Amino acid sequence: MDPFALRPLGRTDLRLPQLGFGGAPFGNLFTIVSDDEAEATLQAGWDAGLRYFDTSPWYGRGLSEQRIGRFLRRQARGEFLLTTKIGRVFTAPADPDAFAASKRDWPNGLHFEHRYDYSYDGVMRAYEDSLQRLGLNRVDALLIHDLDLANLGSEVLVSAHLAQLATGGMRALQELKAAGQIGAIGAGVNRIGTIPRFLKLLDLDFFLVALPYTLAEQPVLDHEFPLCEERGVGIVIGGVFASGILATGVLPGATYNYHPPTPAEAAHVRGIEAVCARHDVPLAAAALQFPLHHPLVASVIPGGFRPDHVTRNIASMQHAIPDALWAELKHEGLLRADAPTP
Repeated sequence: MDPFALRPLGRTDLRLPQLGFGGAPFGNLFTIVSDDEAEATLQAGWDAGLRYFDTSPWYGRGLSEQRIGRFLRRQARGEFLLTTKIGRVFTAPADPDAFAASKRDWPNGLHFEHRYDYSYDGVMRAYEDSLQRLGLNRVDALLIHDLDLANLGSEVLVSAHLAQLATGGMRALQELKAAGQIGAIGAGVNRIGTIPRFLKLLDLDFFLVALPYTLAEQPVLDHEFPLCEERGVGIVIGGVFASGILATGVLPGATYNYHPPTPAEAAHVRGIEAVCARHDVPLAAAALQFPLHHPLVASVIPGGFRPDHVTRNIASMQHAIPDALWAELKHEGLLRADAPTP
């Protein structure tokens, strides 16, 4: 599979490479990454042909945007695609010493507090702040970030912020798109049930789907993806390795959707590993290529924080996979029979 072949993103004019780069690791997601390591990783990816990069203000509280922007602003602007996210506004903490000493998300990120803000002014502020951190005067798409129960903590807050977005923030996004400052409006999705709720209120171009559509599980095939197909909404897959286990296999410390795998989950992944081994296909190659067989999916964007991570992902995309592998996974009950495959 050609990693850099272009696919349309839903009904928009954007065409994405089949393989992009997810910038969460540059916020020090699980591992502390130095500026030099981030630079070397981006350079290796660029030299190998990567041209689509996704980041967010939330990744390291601005650190990922700074690192990716520092690299990309040295490249010709027409040669790459860049997406980032809205939903949080960052400010200096009232008590910097207390903030530095506190336990918090992204403990090695930048020292800025955040508030959730999906209002018109909040979206515009987040967008302008992102441009400043990136050092670029435009991005190709903006995504609504983390508007769900897992991040906000209560259904009351989810409903309130959704209403704020529907009555204010969405107007800001539409104005930016109409002015040609962005080419698409998307939303990040981690949980089943979010896509229908968003589409009931918002006119979106695409979803960045992390977790509910991987080689390990495909629940979005029941309702979510058919709904997107009806609306002409495109898909980008973010959590293609299910937070790691589909890249490494069942090893000590490997996580499945950000938690230690249950015995059933571990047995399921081991079964997939065994089928891949019988066909001489690396597990990571099957995991990367699988989502792209769905006609809605424009791109997969695994992360990485070392040069060999990105070059290995490119090689995994290029690894030939026989049709018999997908057939065997379905026959063994390890992959849904209705999952699109060759």
